[in-house]
Amino acid sequence: MSHAIRHAPEGGMTFEVFCTAYGCGAESGRQDQQEAAQDWALRHTGRTGHDLFRRVVTDHARVTSAG
Repeated sequence: MSHAIRHAPEGGMTFEVFCTAYGCGAESGRQDQQEAAQDWALRHTGRTGHDLFRRVVTDHARVTSAG
């Protein structure tokens, strides 16, 4: 039996941004809106000059039978 995996919109998505400047360790925390995480990064750059970030997007997925 084969299966398929797809995004499950009812599970929502979260967005996080992590500063990767040496020794910084600052992070946006989990945000429900992509814009909130991005705004955090923009403010952090304005305060610190740090300009490299790791972005993480988390979603939920559902596995269903494909046949």
